[in-house]
Amino acid sequence: MFDSSRVRILRKKKKRTEKMAAYYRWKSFEENEDRPEKPRRYGVTEIRGPRYSVLSQNLLQEIFESMGQFVDGLKFSGGSNSLIPKSFIKQAIETAHEHGVYVSTGDWAEHMLRSGGPSAFKDYVEECKQLGFDTIELNANLLEVPEETLLRYVRLIKSGGLRAKPLFAVKFNKSDIPGRNRAFGSYVVPEPRSTEFVEDIDLLIRKAERCLEAGADTIMIDADDVCKYADSLRADIIAKVIGRLGIEKTMFEASDAKLAEWFIKRYGPNVNLYVDHSQIMDLECLRGRHLGKDHQSVLGSSYFLF
Repeated sequence: MFDSSRVRILRKKKKRTEKMAAYYRWKSFEENEDRPEKPRRYGVTEIRGPRYSVLSQNLLQEIFESMGQFVDGLKFSGGSNSLIPKSFIKQAIETAHEHGVYVSTGDWAEHMLRSGGPSAFKDYVEECKQLGFDTIELNANLLEVPEETLLRYVRLIKSGGLRAKPLFAVKFNKSDIPGRNRAFGSYVVPEPRSTEFVEDIDLLIRKAERCLEAGADTIMIDADDVCKYADSLRADIIAKVIGRLGIEKTMFEASDAKLAEWFIKRYGPNVNLYVDHSQIMDLECLRGRHLGKDHQSVLGSSYFLF
């Protein structure tokens, strides 16, 4: 559980980052023409809300007061909003709105559809609107519904006056990854192919394109399998997704600080990222300037795959 000691750590981290920014003479955000003010269409930073720990109202207030200008969205991930009193949710959403931060439901709509069907989903959309949510996320992989049904849900969210954010998980077979330390022409023992479902990336992109045509505001990409570790990073898949859907319409989950740095290094400060709240300052410092290839960030040593 977060407490006053955690708040003090956040304050110290902010001061340390500001000193490092001054030392490296980073551009101020006002000077950087590529970093727009809120509300932003690109360069969006969405942070994870309560899931793995209790996020208190005091900590939320502290985050928004100290770093709110760098936060665009707050996500109640993993269905955590279903376990929290509605009074707390309303208060948290009001606090976020006061600082220009939108609030997303996370991937909980799938549970409502499985348990109550389309009629329950309509009630869910209305309840989200009453609570003050701005965005409803739809996990397309967990829904397991025909494409036309997914598009109907997107339109239903939009007709309710909320933003729709379909989530797609990129899957691939790890046996397709070439070894990193192999000599040219050497024999490599083949890895057994997993039985895991592998999504055709072109098919996934086409589904995402149709969701955008139906009115979806953003496409969330859960690329954990694609880029969670340096050894298995498939830069070609990420490039294809951004190339087809556009950088403004896509958001990627950066599961750790090094991955966030990789995205900024490769695609610049305008890439949309979903991160843990502890990464806000480091991520914004990375967005605050165009980094050279020799850059060592405040995050520590980094890996770059070019």
